[in-house]
Amino acid sequence: MDTSRSWRYPARARLITSDGVTLHAEYLPPGDGASGDVVVVLAHGFTGAVERPALRRAARVFARYGGVVTFSFRGHGRSGGLSTVGDREVLDLDAAVAWARSLGFARVVTVGFSMGGAVAVRHAALCGGVAATAAVSAPARWYYQGTVPMRRLHWVVMRPLGRVVGRLGLKTRIDPNEWTEIPLPPVAAAAQITVPLLVVHGDADPYFPLDHPRSLAQAASASSPKPELWIEPGFGHAENAAPEPLLERVAAWVTAVHEESSEESPGEPPAAR
Repeated sequence: MDTSRSWRYPARARLITSDGVTLHAEYLPPGDGASGDVVVVLAHGFTGAVERPALRRAARVFARYGGVVTFSFRGHGRSGGLSTVGDREVLDLDAAVAWARSLGFARVVTVGFSMGGAVAVRHAALCGGVAATAAVSAPARWYYQGTVPMRRLHWVVMRPLGRVVGRLGLKTRIDPNEWTEIPLPPVAAAAQITVPLLVVHGDADPYFPLDHPRSLAQAASASSPKPELWIEPGFGHAENAAPEPLLERVAAWVTAVHEESSEESPGEPPAAR
């Protein structure tokens, strides 16, 4: 890492996306003994934000392995704009990746949770510029309503009263306009990824059943040089439920893997593809 350009202390920033939305972002420098060559950009799930305890906990774990950038998606936390639930959020992640790269690290990797996982997959396919990506508890396709939590989420997103609940109760401001064009689904994006991809999912996830991660990993096998699938026993959903040992393993994988490496990565769990 070029220490003349990198930031060695915590920092906050206001980022501007390519479509003009202002985002709140924070940087956490590598901890003692962590790699000085890699920075991890963490993308939270729907209704998350930089200041939420679950994302801060994840950032502290990942800082044991490298620098960490967190940010709030549009419509969340102290960021501006309105949430498009995975569509234009790709521009948010791209702005965060650009800031992370400007800090002077040799490699930028992304890790997304739930909606953030779908965005990370889509970003890797559509924008590139990252050395590896991991999707934790991510959906493979849009409009899924096969579970009670997802039916509730669709009510929040699609109904006027639901959006009021989202704004007041969940602190998430949702765009009332439906998509005019269907964004590239995560599973289709996975088939275009050309960097290592890690898909992590719990067998106790109440939102998305196991066909979602399996579809993502299968699609990625056509293009990614190193796709891996971890099915985690007893794990629920996204950053709120992720135990620290799992975050440790994801951090170890995503910061150690190299784009053209054929070797087995550290921290691979017993759960297999």
